[in-house]
Amino acid sequence: MSDAESVLDVRERDAPPFPVISDALDELGPDERLRLVNDFEPVPLYDVLADRGFEHETERVDDDEWHVTIERV
Repeated sequence: MSDAESVLDVRERDAPPFPVISDALDELGPDERLRLVNDFEPVPLYDVLADRGFEHETERVDDDEWHVTIERV
């Protein structure tokens, strides 16, 4: 994994998080990774990540906190 990591916490957003996540993925450089923090496991996102050339690792931190580390393949 790379050293440059940004964090995107979407737990308290009023709007759907996908547009913000998509924008963050667009800005992700080849040697960077994104740690997505969510209050549920974002299973629907996994196929989108694979289709866009990203890999991910998911960790359940608490009952209502999930971290998904995303980087380009």
